[in-house]
Amino acid sequence: MTKNLVLIAHPNMKESRVNKIWLEELKKYPESITIQDLYASYPDWQINVTKEQQLVEQHNRIIFQFPFYWYSSPPLLKKWQDDVLTYGWAFTSKGSKLRGKELGLAISIGGAESDYSKEGGDLYTINDLISPFHATSSLIETVFLKPFTLYKTDDKSDEGLELSAKKYVEYLLSNEIEKFRV
Repeated sequence: MTKNLVLIAHPNMKESRVNKIWLEELKKYPESITIQDLYASYPDWQINVTKEQQLVEQHNRIIFQFPFYWYSSPPLLKKWQDDVLTYGWAFTSKGSKLRGKELGLAISIGGAESDYSKEGGDLYTINDLISPFHATSSLIETVFLKPFTLYKTDDKSDEGLELSAKKYVEYLLSNEIEKFRV
């Protein structure tokens, strides 16, 4: 059985529409999904590295959930990566504590999918823009999964967001998420 750890990085969950609805849906599956809300857990940005490494070790699928900010993730998720994915634990010349685990992304995106193309206003695809996560996955020897994405989030109705939350849970509960392809 897949044990999912969802690391949520939203700096203002109270004001969120998408990530808040996703979070509420995730809470309905405590036997399959462990939730770690980074901004709620670390308002002072002092990450408990040992606790976070233990959480990761207890799960075989790690998902970073976040709103797309300036072509990346919110800063606390980057700090989590810097602090937790340390040499000697997450990667070494002899291997990794994470080898063989799955790493995925769940991203809420304000813009239209067509904007994220060579011809669109953002000039790059989401797959191009998430390449640092793919590179990290390669370094720590995890299997990088095809991301779960929701575009045009500002235009979604509450019903549309609830449907996306159910699809997100289906994605997480699947034993066979498609691997990322460049």
